[in-house]
Amino acid sequence: MAAVGDSGVTAGYARYTYRLRVSPTARSALLSEWDRGRWVWNQCVAESRAAHKAGKKCGPAALDKLLTGWRSRHEWLRAGGSVPQQQAVRDFAKSRAKALKDIKARLPVRQRAGMPRFKKKVSADLTLNYTRHGFRLKGGGLHLAGGIALTVVWSRDLPAEPSSVRIYRDGLGHWYASFVVPAQVQPLPTTGTVIGIDWGVKETATTTSDDHDLPHPEHGKKGSAKLARYQRMMARRRPKRGQAASKGFRDAKRQVAKMYKKIARQRQDTARKWAKRVVMRFDQIAVEDFRPKFLARSTMARKAADAAIAATKAELISMARKHSRVLHLVHPAHTTRDCGQCGARTKHALPLSERTYTCMACGAVSPRDKNSARVMLVRAGLDPAGADRGRPDGPPVRQAA
Repeated sequence: MAAVGDSGVTAGYARYTYRLRVSPTARSALLSEWDRGRWVWNQCVAESRAAHKAGKKCGPAALDKLLTGWRSRHEWLRAGGSVPQQQAVRDFAKSRAKALKDIKARLPVRQRAGMPRFKKKVSADLTLNYTRHGFRLKGGGLHLAGGIALTVVWSRDLPAEPSSVRIYRDGLGHWYASFVVPAQVQPLPTTGTVIGIDWGVKETATTTSDDHDLPHPEHGKKGSAKLARYQRMMARRRPKRGQAASKGFRDAKRQVAKMYKKIARQRQDTARKWAKRVVMRFDQIAVEDFRPKFLARSTMARKAADAAIAATKAELISMARKHSRVLHLVHPAHTTRDCGQCGARTKHALPLSERTYTCMACGAVSPRDKNSARVMLVRAGLDPAGADRGRPDGPPVRQAA
């Protein structure tokens, strides 16, 4: 997708998340709304399965009519807000449509989204969605349909009027409100420079500029000792089947969730700061369109997961879109075999132990990842000296922002 360069033009939507202070009364009301929404979801699952067996269709319109009937028959369901229940129906319809699309496309089972399943009270994540008719902002507070008043911790101002809000609770029991607002483009001054980026495990990102390389932060490795200790505490205190969890088990489980959340925030903070530096310095960015999912089945799975390549890539795309920078996603095929100087391709793939790339055609010698970063520039047509010597039959390049 091409970048938007005009100031004040929206570039899709953005989410602004804030912490909530929830009173006991509001907490009880939110939990009741969640029970109703979960019941509606489970009814949609049951109706969908029954329609499938009968060979009938079960689209969003039919489910909306069923919701009207459910609300008329059940007073306790009618006591809740209609907006979150309608959103539960829409979310179910969207999830089911995605699963049917994957089946129709004949994707492998491991790549399919899967049909919606029943939500259990003990394991499902609490989430409530409200459109503009179901909430309002008044006096610095958030008022939901049904008379639920919440206090928002405004860490920053909303740039525009929100179109919807999602209320959710994390594993630590903290409540959040995530507002959807139109994203405004904030163009940066042009610098006339370009950069190529190659993802890796030894270094999270290797670039054509030594000053902008991103070393492996190892946030997960640094917190692994504490995490393992809390997990051992959970294992020792795990209740037997049918028994209630002890206070010690709940405390250990909370500490595990706290460590996971801390590591995730550290990874996000590192990725966001690095992406900001790259976007401020370069006008056009050529990035390897790397999909690190396959690394989960390799011997480097733990280190690759700790590198958080997918999260870092997502932050870079988001930051480039926000600041009107052009970002090219380059297909990763043969990027380690092509020469960044002359475009020649080696006959055999380089083993991971070989960290220096030597071109047999032109004699160029460079670190393996640095050569791959330069190949990104060549394939995106951003390197004036090497773009005309790049392989004409290379994989396609698409623009992300």
